[in-house]
Amino acid sequence: MTSEEERRASRRSFLRGKIFAPQEEAGEEAPETGPIAESSVAPGAYLIQLSRKAMACQFEVYLNALGPGTETEAGIAALDIVTELEAQLSAYRYDSEICRLGVTAYLRPQVVEPQLFRLLELCVQLHRDTRGAFDITAGPLSKVWGFFDRDGKVPADTDLAEAMQLVGSNQLVLDHDQRTVFFTQEGVELNLGSIGKGYALDRCRDTLVEAEVADFLIHGGTSSVIAQGIRKDGVERDGWEVGVPHPLRPDRRIGTVHLKNEALGTSGAAFQAFIHQGKKYGHVLDPRSGRPATSVLSATVIAPNATLADALATACYVMGPQETEELLPKYPGVSVLMVQEGKRRGSVETIMLGEMEQRLTLC
Repeated sequence: MTSEEERRASRRSFLRGKIFAPQEEAGEEAPETGPIAESSVAPGAYLIQLSRKAMACQFEVYLNALGPGTETEAGIAALDIVTELEAQLSAYRYDSEICRLGVTAYLRPQVVEPQLFRLLELCVQLHRDTRGAFDITAGPLSKVWGFFDRDGKVPADTDLAEAMQLVGSNQLVLDHDQRTVFFTQEGVELNLGSIGKGYALDRCRDTLVEAEVADFLIHGGTSSVIAQGIRKDGVERDGWEVGVPHPLRPDRRIGTVHLKNEALGTSGAAFQAFIHQGKKYGHVLDPRSGRPATSVLSATVIAPNATLADALATACYVMGPQETEELLPKYPGVSVLMVQEGKRRGSVETIMLGEMEQRLTLC
């Protein structure tokens, strides 16, 4: 058997058992925090689910099981893109293009792969628009706080000040004509953790659209979701019904929204945090102060694409309601849900900006 035949056989094996009945027929309770809300699902409405671990989470593609049968190959091709992007974008792989730039780009301008260069241009624009709340050079902060190694700690003031010297996307010099990036000092590094999953989802969407797959939903770790077309389950729907996670209770949702040819991203720190001397420190850091952001419990963004939804969810979480409201005129078509602590212990309050009030159905 040739390597190509082995690959196809492996893919056929991978697909076995991946057609799922709706909750009523499967005989099991669907996880409430999954990206697809299963309420009002018609009997016999099947989904094809493909999954792969990448970027420290589970990526999943959902397809209506009503097509000509070629969608599954396109779905796996989309997941292949995620694997390739992880090798390019990971801050945890010394041989990734992102890490190599940290070693060479302060010496001389470095030519960057075309699509990655466009992503870096967007990141610099987001840094300007958010007044520094979104910053892909904040990796040194994640390291000094121990979040990079998942071993949280409160840094000494001197260590934090030293890390802050390396933070700021204004230290990236991009040459559009030459497609190069230059770092103005040694020690500057890139970490695309706040935008990488969304970018990967958009690339997956492009692959499926090019394969003429009309209807699908893809998520990366459930916090980043993109949906195209509609879910065909015998119920009249306007897109795909997606659950918005509760920031304090992983077994619950705040509500649901319908996505069609758009994306959703959620940022929060409730479940990636550590306690020090009775105080909780979350992993989402404000690049402007160098300290954990504390304005809200979570921020959820609906946007035309997943790259923007992912990035703005992080930025809005850092900025809080007032700054976010000031930002939104620059991004038409974006809606934001912010969740804050309520007046009673364990309760929450919601703040809806843009058209979120019309989009969200609260649980």
